[in-house]
Formats: sequence, C-alpha cells, structure tokens
Amino acid sequence: MAKTKKIYIYGASGHGLVVADIARSSGYDEIVFLDDASEFKFGPELEKADIIIAIGQNKTREMISKRVKAAGFEIVNLIHKSAVVSESAVIEKGVVVMPNAVINAKAHIKEGAIINSGVVIEHECVIGKFAHISPNAALAGNVRVGEFTHVGIGSSVIQGISIGSSCIIGAGSVVVRDIKGGTKAYGVPACEHGRI
Repeated sequence: MAKTKKIYIYGASGHGLVVADIARSSGYDEIVFLDDASEFKFGPELEKADIIIAIGQNKTREMISKRVKAAGFEIVNLIHKSAVVSESAVIEKGVVVMPNAVINAKAHIKEGAIINSGVVIEHECVIGKFAHISPNAALAGNVRVGEFTHVGIGSSVIQGISIGSSCIIGAGSVVVRDIKGGTKAYGVPACEHGRI
C-alpha cells in the first residue's frame, strides 16, 4: 500500500495513464502528472512525495530517474493488485508491474524495469535495470535480460537464454538462442538482424 496519499507520475502519455490506474488501486488518492512538455514540470522545489517514472523509453527513464533521485525524491514501486509476485522474488526500486503479470520464485527485477500486462517471468529470471518486458511476453526459467533491453509484445523466451544489454526483441518472437548485446532480433525462431 501507499506510504503517502500523494504520488507524482513523471510522464503524462498513455503509459502514464496506465501507471495512474495502478497508483489509484494502490491507495493513492492524489495523483499529479509531471511532464517536461507541459506547465507541470519536475523540479527540486516540488513538495516531497512518492514518485514513479512513467516513460516507456528505457534510457530516458534512467536519465530522469537519476535527476529525480539527486533532488531527494523517493522513487517507489507500483504493483497492480492482480499481479502475482512470489515472496522470494526481489523487486528493486522504480519498477512497475502491470495487471495480471506473474513473477515467480527467486526472480530478480532490477531498478526501473517495466513488467507489462500479462507478462510471465518464471523462476530465477533476472531482468536488468530499465528493461521493458512488453504485454503477454513469457520468459521461461533462468532467463537473463540485460539492462535497457526491450522484449516485444507476445514474445517467448525458452529457459536458460541470455539476452544482452540494449537489445530489441521484435513482437511475437521466439527466442531459442542467446542474443548478444546491442542487437535487433526477431522472428520464429528469433535471429539477429543487425546492430542498434
């Protein structure tokens, strides 16, 4: 449940709207959207309250997270009440877990990651900092996803696979072999299609 009744949501796009729904269901009754493109911008002079970064672009989310922490704000997690999270899973700060996601035993979700609607993260997976696992993706046991990597909607990753940092895995892909960092990969089975 919420530590305070007020939360800032940094990012007012569609992703921010979904995050706001999760905040409401978590007990926040005052939600303030912040956006660099609006009159409501983030600044260190704001009244202190919980904050979550609701920006889908991974590296931008990290950059803003650094600025927010430097100003003394506490970045919280938001986990939808319909999500199933194992007691042995580790979830670091700034993570959003969306409706109907499943995070199983001894999974480790690192700082700033997005676990989108309907995602399955099986036992002992590690999701890197500021990664984004898109809706309905399924990761079997012991999968490693590097920081800043985006796993596309409806993708499947078999057990024991490592996907490097800063990769893009295309929608609907089936990943059956390791993917090196900085690579675009897609297809069934997923193949590497150049560097990012």
